[in-house]
Amino acid sequence: MSKEGSNIVDFPGKEKPKPSGYQSGTGSINMRSDLVVEASKVIPEPPVLINLVSSRVKQLNLGRTPLVETDHRMGAADIALTEIIEGKISVDEKED
Repeated sequence: MSKEGSNIVDFPGKEKPKPSGYQSGTGSINMRSDLVVEASKVIPEPPVLINLVSSRVKQLNLGRTPLVETDHRMGAADIALTEIIEGKISVDEKED
């Protein structure tokens, strides 16, 4: 789960394409665990959070502009989680 005592969490990913934040040879995307914890307070259902992050990572990797300030150390998953935490993106509640 965590590597070398850091706050990085492995997020299962597909082998292609390799988005920013992807660690070659691991089959996963790195995310900061503190961001995962904070985002899970906003969206407490893990499958919903995973789907939202995954969708946003795809958009970012296709060239969409981040909605938050970023720095060179942030991968696409970290950006997506920060957007969730700051309320920039959310789940669309559908009515039945």
